[in-house]
Amino acid sequence: MNSQLEDFWSTVKHRLQDLPEQIPEAWAFGATPEHADELLALVLNGTKTGTASALWDIEDEGEAVPAVGELSIILDGRSRPRALIETTAIDIVPFSEVTAEHAHSEGEGDRTLADWREIHERFWREHGSRGYSAEMPVVCERFRLLFPVGDAHGDNAASHTCGEQRIDESEGETA
Repeated sequence: MNSQLEDFWSTVKHRLQDLPEQIPEAWAFGATPEHADELLALVLNGTKTGTASALWDIEDEGEAVPAVGELSIILDGRSRPRALIETTAIDIVPFSEVTAEHAHSEGEGDRTLADWREIHERFWREHGSRGYSAEMPVVCERFRLLFPVGDAHGDNAASHTCGEQRIDESEGETA
């Protein structure tokens, strides 16, 4: 297991009550380290409270669809734990039916639905396991930030205020 994850989880459990013993899944937003840091910064500053994943990618990677109440450790672009989030809502809809409200929650670009569609179509065309379709199923996830650590580069001390690459906690490697 990754010692950074263990240390992060120990700190979080010390600050927040009623967390499970098992370390949640750890993952980073986006497909590149730079994108991971950009999106993490939006989470840490409170702008980003939603994310979207292609259901096709989740299925092809053998992962489970996120569930309401699920905790996740968010990693920066160097695979260091920087935040704990809790999933608050999940909706699976065709790409063409993603709402303006969800697009705004993702905090990217100008936060409009048109911009969200352009950004995400391009992302799934470049990085999606099955490409892009206007009718592709999209997992729209809403979350709340439970615990942040500094900024996306980890330059600030831990503080408490109150959806990709993934790490397999058993091996500590990016999956």
